[in-house]
Amino acid sequence: MDQIANVNEFQELAKRALPKMYYDYYCGGAEDQHTLKANVEAFTRIMFRPRVLVDVSKIDMSTSILGYPISAPIMIAPTGSHMFAHPEGETATAKAAAACNTIMMVSCMSSCTLEEVASSCNAVRFLQLYVFERRDVTAQVVKRAEKAGYKAIVLTVDVPKLGRREADIKNKMIPPKLRNFEGLFSTKVKPSDGSGIEAFASRTFDASFNWKDIEWLRSITKLPILIKGILTREDALKAVEAGVDGIVVSNHGARQLDYSPATITVLEEVVHVVKGRIPVLLDGGVRRGTDVFKALALGAQAVLIGRPVVYGLAAKGEEGVKKVIEMLKNEFEITMALSGCPSIGDITRNHVKTEDERLKSRL
Repeated sequence: MDQIANVNEFQELAKRALPKMYYDYYCGGAEDQHTLKANVEAFTRIMFRPRVLVDVSKIDMSTSILGYPISAPIMIAPTGSHMFAHPEGETATAKAAAACNTIMMVSCMSSCTLEEVASSCNAVRFLQLYVFERRDVTAQVVKRAEKAGYKAIVLTVDVPKLGRREADIKNKMIPPKLRNFEGLFSTKVKPSDGSGIEAFASRTFDASFNWKDIEWLRSITKLPILIKGILTREDALKAVEAGVDGIVVSNHGARQLDYSPATITVLEEVVHVVKGRIPVLLDGGVRRGTDVFKALALGAQAVLIGRPVVYGLAAKGEEGVKKVIEMLKNEFEITMALSGCPSIGDITRNHVKTEDERLKSRL
């Protein structure tokens, strides 16, 4: 791993390590994959406005989310089926999160059970949740998360139906063994169904779930609820009005609706309507420490990283995940220093200029 210079290089290592079906599952997006490319490329159109002659001899990257301190504003996004990447699955990822002093959002579609992840280490864990047609199943998972010491629920709201992921269809992707739901419903699908994951989702996910049902979720848990999958000011305002405790600006890693906007391009409109009332997190396209800085300058409290974590896991297990997080932290620290920001609180909107602002300045 000493020869790996940046996070992007883990993707090639993961490609070599994984069967094609699993690699395609992790790296693929929906349909033409326009949004998949845009999520990353949009960061390249944001430029810095660095300040000089600032004392940056000491850099403090630490922050807190919902009162939980983390070493840097870089959290682990919820991604499913980590045992496709490594035999230790989510337990290895959680150990890396604990070692790096950050928060891991654990997918309810994890290979390991919620309890196994909880008992593997002392990482702060949030549970990512889908709502199923069988609400009793959803309620059982929430109660288990509470009992296992999870600190928040991250409700994914952009999957009334699964997006068209053509690589999975071509590969006839086999759905993983979802141990969190053993004995509750079957994950078996016919081989002719194309993507087995899509077939499973269409059978089990609740496409009728809507804003009114947030109150139902709140009635079954005392944990804070964050909503993941917001892309517009209109929905951000509805989320605040619904009383949620946080928002994740996300397009599901570009795996749902292709030609939805790159998340960094809509972050500000969400931040403006939220007005600091609840935390706003950014998910999608983060590959560099400079990306982390740009997201914070545009108003995010922290970013989530998904694919880079899985690539690190596939390449080198727990150590690979730790390396990914530490690389991003090191790059972020350098970016803070070179921008004249000794602490998170020093990062402001004036430290970056978006493409729209550059175009307007030429008129």
